[in-house]
Amino acid sequence: MAPQKHQKYVASVLGLPQSKVVCKTKRIGGGFGGKETRSAIFAAAASVPSFCLRRPVKLVLDRDVDMISTGQRHSFLGKYKVGFTNEGKILALDLEIYNNGGHSLDLSLAVLERAMFHSENVYDIENIRINGQVCFTNFPSNTAFRGFGGPQGLLIAENWIHHIATELQRSPEEIKELNFHNDGVVLHYGQLLQNCTISSVWDELKASCNFVEARKAINNFNSNNRWRKRGIAMIPTKFGISFTAKFMNQAGALVQVYTDGTVLVTHGGVEMGQGLHTKVAQVAASSFNIPLSSVFISETSTDKVPNASPTAASASSDLYGAAVLDACQQIKVRMEPIASKGTHNSFAELAQACYMERVDLSAHGFYATPNIGFDWTIGKGTPFNYFTYGAAFAEVEIDTLTGDFYTRTADIVMDLGFSINPAIDIGQIEGAFIQGLGWAAIEELKWGDDNHKWIRPGHLFTCGPGSYKIPSVNDIPLNFKVSLLKGVPNPKAIHSSKAVGEPPFFLGSAVLFAIKDAISAARAEEGHLDWFPLDNPATPERIRMACVDSITKKFAGIDYRSKLSV
Repeated sequence: MAPQKHQKYVASVLGLPQSKVVCKTKRIGGGFGGKETRSAIFAAAASVPSFCLRRPVKLVLDRDVDMISTGQRHSFLGKYKVGFTNEGKILALDLEIYNNGGHSLDLSLAVLERAMFHSENVYDIENIRINGQVCFTNFPSNTAFRGFGGPQGLLIAENWIHHIATELQRSPEEIKELNFHNDGVVLHYGQLLQNCTISSVWDELKASCNFVEARKAINNFNSNNRWRKRGIAMIPTKFGISFTAKFMNQAGALVQVYTDGTVLVTHGGVEMGQGLHTKVAQVAASSFNIPLSSVFISETSTDKVPNASPTAASASSDLYGAAVLDACQQIKVRMEPIASKGTHNSFAELAQACYMERVDLSAHGFYATPNIGFDWTIGKGTPFNYFTYGAAFAEVEIDTLTGDFYTRTADIVMDLGFSINPAIDIGQIEGAFIQGLGWAAIEELKWGDDNHKWIRPGHLFTCGPGSYKIPSVNDIPLNFKVSLLKGVPNPKAIHSSKAVGEPPFFLGSAVLFAIKDAISAARAEEGHLDWFPLDNPATPERIRMACVDSITKKFAGIDYRSKLSV
C-alpha cells in the first residue's frame, strides 16, 4: 500500500498541488502487492466526480472485475546453461530470464531486477551471467506480489540445481550443501556477504526433520505402493532486504507524548495485517520504558508523515521502527534534565513536569538505510542491507492416477535475528508458506488463447473463487512446525531483528519439489530415470501426466508438457 502514490496520482488528475490532497489509511485487509500501484487508478477515478460534485464517492470493485483488470503476479520463463564438475561443484551459470509485464511497464522492471539479484539463491558460483527482459504483451498489466520477483528467480535456481542432481545421479541436498555460500564471498552483483547463516539454518532443519530417516521411510513406502507415491524435499532461501531503488529506503515518523503519560505515534507505514503497528508500538514502549497499552498508533496519513515509501519490500518494521526510535530518543534527550532530578514516580509525572518546564514533547523521526546502493551502468553495488535466511522441508503424497496430492509434513527454520515479536513472525512464516504453496502447486490462471480455445480470446477465465482455486484448510500440512534460529543477532536492523514478510514465501516451493520427487518414484517404476520439467503450479493435470504409465502412453509421449496460460 502506498498512500503517497495515491496522493500523487489524485493530485495529478485533479490539477492540484499535493499539499491540497490528503490520503488517509487506517488499515487494509491484506496487501501482498496488488494494492501498491493498481488501486491508485481507481482512487484517481473516484476523485474526479468527488471533486466536481463536492460529494463523497465510493468505488468498490467486485472480485471478478478486480482480478480481470488489476493484473496478476508475473509469470517467468528461465533459460539456463550450467557448468559443473563430476562432484557437483557449480562452476558457471549463464541465465536468461523473461517476465510477462502485460500492456504497461508498471513495476515489471523492478520485479525483473529483484529476480536477477536472487537468481543464484544461496549457491556460490564463480562465473555467472544473467540477462533479463520484460516482455510487452497483450495482457492486463501485471504488478507486484509478495516476493516481488524474488521467488521466481529462486524457483529457476532450484530447478537447475535439481537438474544437476539428476544428471549426476545424486540427491539435490548433496549438491546444495556442496555449493552453499560462506561469509566473505562476493556475490555476482558485487555485494560482500556478511553474517551468512544458511549452513546453520540448514543443519538445524535437517536434524529437526530427521531427513535421513525420512528418506528411508519414503523409499520403503514407494517400494510397497504402485499407485500412491510419497516425496520429500529440502529448499533453502536467501532474501535481500531493502528496496532495490536506493531513494525508497527512507522513513519518517511523528511521536507525541501527552501529559498523562500516553504516547501517540504516526508513521508512514500501512497496517495490512502484518503486525507493523504492533512492532512499532513495541519500539516506542521499550524506548520510553512504559506499558505497551500506553502507546497508540494513529492512522497513516500524508498530512502527518509526507513522502512515505510504499509499505513493501519486507522492510517496513526496519524503516519505521528506526524512525520511531529516532523520534523517541529526541524526546528523551529533551526530557533528561528534568528526569535527572529524580522527582517523578512515573512517566506520566515526568511528562507533566516537562510540560510545566516548556519542554517540547513532540518529535519527527527519520531514518535512511545506510551503506546501500547499486549502479546499473557497471552492474555492481550493495543493493541490500542484509539477507534473511530460511529453509523448509516438505513431505507429500500423490495419487498417480488422479494427480491429487496432500502435504503430510512441513518443517521450517528461519533466521530472524532477535525477533521483536516471535508470535507475529511465526504467523507470517506460516501464512507465507501456505501462500507459497498455493503459488507453487494450486493457483492457476487460464486465459483465452490458442491453447485454451474454449475461453474467449483475451479473457481471464479464472477470475473468482469459483474457478481460481486458492489454498484451503485441507491444504495445510498435517504436521506443521516452525522454529526460529537462536543466538544470531542482526547488527543491521532495529533491535537486532530481521524482516519476515516476503522471505518465507518461496519456502512453499518445497511442496512443488516434494511432488516432483514423488513423481520421479512413479516414473522410475516405468524405467524413466531422466530429468523432466514440472511447471508450476503443479496442478492435478500436470502431476497425472508426469506420472508416465501404460495409461498415459496410449495418447501422450513421456515428454508431454501441457501448455501454460501466461
